[in-house]
Amino acid sequence: MLLVVDVGNTQTHFGAFDGERLVQHWRFATARDSTADELGAALRNLMELRALGLADLEASIVSSTVPQLAPEWREMACRYLGHEPVVVGPGIRTGMGIRYPNPAEIGADRLVNAVAIRERFGGPAICVDFGTAVNFDLISVQGEYVGGVLAPGVEISLAALTERGAKLPRIDLIAPRSVIGKSTVEAIRSGVIYGYAGLVDSIVRRLREELGEESDVIATGGLAGHIVPFTEEIDEIDDLLTLTGLRLLHERNA
Repeated sequence: MLLVVDVGNTQTHFGAFDGERLVQHWRFATARDSTADELGAALRNLMELRALGLADLEASIVSSTVPQLAPEWREMACRYLGHEPVVVGPGIRTGMGIRYPNPAEIGADRLVNAVAIRERFGGPAICVDFGTAVNFDLISVQGEYVGGVLAPGVEISLAALTERGAKLPRIDLIAPRSVIGKSTVEAIRSGVIYGYAGLVDSIVRRLREELGEESDVIATGGLAGHIVPFTEEIDEIDDLLTLTGLRLLHERNA
């Protein structure tokens, strides 16, 4: 089986593929000071909960937005899985044209998502990834990566709001009962949910105008399910999009 690992700033999402079939997938909080041994232990324990073992993993690929963790995952694979993993970064074969002045600046997660939406839709297409940041990444009608947009993430904005507003409480992201909040909690919840829905819709409409074509729009990321139901421009959610992109990249670089 193939191990695919998406290391984000907040969460690490990884899964095991048997060919094109995703057998299982897991999430755990990203700890930036994790060692290769700790990562190996976490991987083994989570896999054993699903009756799988490290010996089942014949190959692996890692995408990391946390620079210090990429070498730790590489060392973990070499030490405990017995192979050298593919690490997403400059020089990796994507199978698509990249029209970007400095491709090395493209975040690994953004590149992986772009590969996945190009494979699925061809072009034009837009991916909206709800993670630590809200990333918008675009594939042109010619099937080339052309750039995107970065906005502060939902959790970052909520944390800043409660840290700067001494009397403002932390909230859970659940659907507002109405736009008009009847309490402080409801008012914050409405502002965050409808505010980000409006941000996403506005940016997607502008991106479609610049692309000049009707584009497929897909959302992914841990917080997509909280915001997307209140948007008008997103066609669907695929929580496994990034893992699929990692599998495709491994096929092109193994």
